[in-house]
Amino acid sequence: MEKFADLQYVRPDMEKVFARVSVDIAALKEAKSYEEFKNAYMDFVEADTELETAKTVAHIRNTINLLDSFYEGEMAYFNSQMPKYGILKKEMGEVIVASPFKGEMEKEFGSILLQNMEAQKQLSDECIVDDQVEEAELVNQYMKTQAAATVDFRGEQLGTYGLLKHMQSTDRTERKAAFEAWAELYAGIAPKLDEVYDGLVKVRSGMAKKLGFESFIPMGYLRRRRFDYTAKDLEVFRKQVREIIVPAAKELYERQKEALGIEHLYYYDESLTSPDGNPVPVGDKEYLVGEAQKMYRELSKESGEFFDFMIEHDLFDLESKHGKRAGGYCTTLPLYHAPFIFSNFNGTSDDVDVLTHEAGHAFAAWVAARKDLPMILEEPGMESCEIHSMSMEFFAWPWADGFFGADARKFRYSHLAGALTFIEDREDVPDLVNAWLDGYRKVLPFTDTDFVEIDTFILQRRIQMMAWMGSHQDSTPVQGYMQGYMEGTMNLVERYLRLFG
Repeated sequence: MEKFADLQYVRPDMEKVFARVSVDIAALKEAKSYEEFKNAYMDFVEADTELETAKTVAHIRNTINLLDSFYEGEMAYFNSQMPKYGILKKEMGEVIVASPFKGEMEKEFGSILLQNMEAQKQLSDECIVDDQVEEAELVNQYMKTQAAATVDFRGEQLGTYGLLKHMQSTDRTERKAAFEAWAELYAGIAPKLDEVYDGLVKVRSGMAKKLGFESFIPMGYLRRRRFDYTAKDLEVFRKQVREIIVPAAKELYERQKEALGIEHLYYYDESLTSPDGNPVPVGDKEYLVGEAQKMYRELSKESGEFFDFMIEHDLFDLESKHGKRAGGYCTTLPLYHAPFIFSNFNGTSDDVDVLTHEAGHAFAAWVAARKDLPMILEEPGMESCEIHSMSMEFFAWPWADGFFGADARKFRYSHLAGALTFIEDREDVPDLVNAWLDGYRKVLPFTDTDFVEIDTFILQRRIQMMAWMGSHQDSTPVQGYMQGYMEGTMNLVERYLRLFG
């Protein structure tokens, strides 16, 4: 494999792709033996791998520079063609599931292959092709709008990532000003985002109805391949969050308030975990990548080989720059068995998180790609993906000294605290509020006026998190989580407007 920058991109001829897949489907139908059946399917896998690789190269280069009209045009081409391709994949899945060789396919590749095909059957149809094209265009509009947004902060034009380090300043006035600038930035693009968001809600709800779903939520579950648990399982999880995580988070916030020496812990204080400043990496991009390479080589033989491969082929784009899309993600180039990590370094501990969290995704993808499996089996569902990434964050703790120097202990504490306090419970927000108030009133009085403002701040956080998710839409976890999150946010907005006009 060449370095990523040197990879040649050629637009696939989709008519030829469609013709090839149609031949494979016919061969599946006519197969007289499992060997013939499997060979036809593996030919499709080869075509699918080539197509997805070309699409991914275009996607990465588009997100690296949203101002590049060539790759913007290429993504528009793919967005117009992929829904039609999905219809063919649906047909193929139907043939396989109905085939007398279904049992042999399951025995060789596992039941998850057939589950994925059953999901594809429910998610693809001629009646939503135009809707899928519109959905892709709306998502692109959201990204471009956010990527282009800047705000003046103390004489400097900054985007979302440029503001983050100021949000963690030891100067409380600076933190507050940075958060206000963040709000100003999003207020400036709010009309456009509102328009796009409204369009997404309508088109996704419309697709769900056309396909026979009650709403977009169960459709979103299938998109994220949530086969092994139900809404009831989530209720149990949320109960555990209330009973275990919420009290722990409350205690952590109390400790943070005391450590900072402040009477009230406001929203602009939460990002500062230590009075003498948050942990900051001790070096630049080259230094951090070097420390990451050292860590992965010492962690295991396999992880060392993985990271050496990433460096050798330059499978990163880490620095924030003009025209680059906000956020970060990990994706794969299936033809090359190669992951790719995209980020926007900003001089905070988030930079190290990229080299652990996103690299956790990348390592899992690198290992899976070497199992010689159909591409559809290389990526698990959302929750399994997060096991890889979040576990890697904690595996990296012994090497924190290399990344943070004297701030290593500080980093470990803030990292653990963040893992607990990030979790939100959607359906039981009133219960959480009451639990919080019970503790708060033991320290300070809480007026009726204060109580009313709680709903405002809850809604503010929801909208802020929606913005964060919008900047991370290529992340598999976010893609899964935001389905329900979007619906929940709409419910909160409607409730808020009913109560307060």
